[in-house]
Amino acid sequence: MTEERSRTVLVVDDDGAFREIATRILQGAGYATTEAASGEEAVELARRQPPDVVVLDVRLHGPLSGHEVCRIIKREVQPEPAVLFVSGARTESFDRVGGLLVGGDDYVVKPFAADELLARVRALIRRSTPTKPASQLSTRELEVLRLVKEGLSQAEIAQKLEVSPTTARRQIEDVFAKLGV
Repeated sequence: MTEERSRTVLVVDDDGAFREIATRILQGAGYATTEAASGEEAVELARRQPPDVVVLDVRLHGPLSGHEVCRIIKREVQPEPAVLFVSGARTESFDRVGGLLVGGDDYVVKPFAADELLARVRALIRRSTPTKPASQLSTRELEVLRLVKEGLSQAEIAQKLEVSPTTARRQIEDVFAKLGV
């Protein structure tokens, strides 16, 4: 099973044709998809089954705009999904900045190429996925992590591990990098 097949993308747009195209592109890449035609439907779907990524139109008809949907999802849905705003009307730089300031993780202007949508969704998933779970760390790396958790200083960790402070620092940095911290 590919990484994409284990990931879910919620496509939110009041334009049925856009939802159909975006869904077809994402499913073709192996993503599981759900669709919502309104902000209210998007919030309800995200609460029931949190997606990994929400592809969200900025201008939705109805009481909830895309910005409002983003704020609600970011506040109420756990684990917090990444939000990729899309818009064909709000294309100025201040529109894109506004989308990012309300909690969006990325912004793409319609029309866009299929490969651009997929690249942005993949990047959002990659950024939200730990590079190596703690359960896959080596025995030595787990020991370093345990000592850090105990609150020991770099010098104390070096002494416990019987290595130089420089080596201890490097090992601590390596563990943090593997965990994406």
